[in-house]
Amino acid sequence: MATKLEQSWYKDDWLSKLLTPLAALFGAVARQRRRSHQHQARQRPLPVPVIVVGNISVGGTGKTPLLISLVTALREAGYRPGVISRGYGGRAPSYPYLVSEQTDPAQGGDEPVLIASQCQCQVVVDPDRHRAAEYLLTHSDCNLIVSDDGLQHYHLPRDIEIAVIDGARGFGNGRLLPAGPLREPAERLAEVDFVVSNGELQPAVARQLGVVDAVTMKVAPVGQLRHLGDKPPIAARDWPFTRREVNAVAGIGNPQRFVNTLKGLGFVPHLHAFADHHKYRAEDLQLSPQRPIIMTAKDAVKCRSLVSGDADVWVLDVTAEMPGLWLEQVVARVKQSETRDQTVHK
Repeated sequence: MATKLEQSWYKDDWLSKLLTPLAALFGAVARQRRRSHQHQARQRPLPVPVIVVGNISVGGTGKTPLLISLVTALREAGYRPGVISRGYGGRAPSYPYLVSEQTDPAQGGDEPVLIASQCQCQVVVDPDRHRAAEYLLTHSDCNLIVSDDGLQHYHLPRDIEIAVIDGARGFGNGRLLPAGPLREPAERLAEVDFVVSNGELQPAVARQLGVVDAVTMKVAPVGQLRHLGDKPPIAARDWPFTRREVNAVAGIGNPQRFVNTLKGLGFVPHLHAFADHHKYRAEDLQLSPQRPIIMTAKDAVKCRSLVSGDADVWVLDVTAEMPGLWLEQVVARVKQSETRDQTVHK
C-alpha cells in the first residue's frame, strides 16, 4: 500500500486526489505545530551554532552524503562539529543515545551509524533533538551542532537551514501528505538559508521552486568498491568484465538513482529494491540467480553481520561534491552565528 501511495504522488492519479482533503488537514495541523514549537525554541536557545540539514519532502534526496561532506568541511575549517539525529529506523535502549560506528543500526539507526563511521565525530540520537543537542554539549567538546534532518523539528533552535531537494523528481504532484510527498508547502524553501539540488534541476522542478536559487550537488561514486567482508577493495574500472552483471541491493528513498550510478560505472544492475530503512535478514541477500551483490553504504551498515567474510557482497560508497565557494559561504554564515550566539549568552 505504501509503495502504491508513493507512486501516486508522482503520477497524480485518483488515489492522490482522493486524499486531498486529508492533505488540507495535515497542513493546518503542521502550521499550528510550527507556531507552538518555534515559541519553545526561542525560550531555549543553545550556546553554539546549529545547522539543520533536511528536506520538505518524503523520500531520499541525498541529505546524508551532503551532511557528511559538510561535517568534513567544517572540521577542515577548524570547527569541532557534533551530529544529532532522530535515529529513524532504530530503537535505542534509552535516550539520548551515543552512536559510534560499532553501534547496532537496529538501536542507533542506519544513517546515524553511517555518519559516525564516515565523519569520525560524536553522534547522538534522540526523538527530542533539543535534548540530544544538550547531551552532546555536555558530553563532548563540540562547538557546532549539525542536525541530520529536523527541518520540521521546530522546537530545536537553528542558525542555518539547508534544504535538499531531488533535482530530477522534485515534489511530484506538489501536494502535502498524504496526497503528495510534501511535509511542508514548497513556499517553505524561500525561508531557508540554502537550497541544495541533488543533480541538475529539471525544468519542471525549477518551476516548482519558483524564484528560489539552488546550489547543485553531485553525488558521485568513489573510485573503488569496498568488500563487506575481508577482501581487498577493487577499483570499478578493474572489475572483471565477466562479472559486470550484478544484483543491486538498495533500501533507500530513490533506488533508481543507485541503479543509474552503477550503469554509469559500466555495470549491468538487476535491482532488488527494499523499503527505505529496511531491516535486513540473511535471506534478503540470498538472491537468484546468483551474481555479485553491490549495495549502498547505508544498507551495508545493516548487512555487515549477515554475511561471511568471503561472501560476494560489495559496497559502493559515494561522496557529495559541492562547489568550494558554497562551502565557504556556509562557514562564513557559521562565523556570523557564533558572534550572535556569544552576544545572546553573555
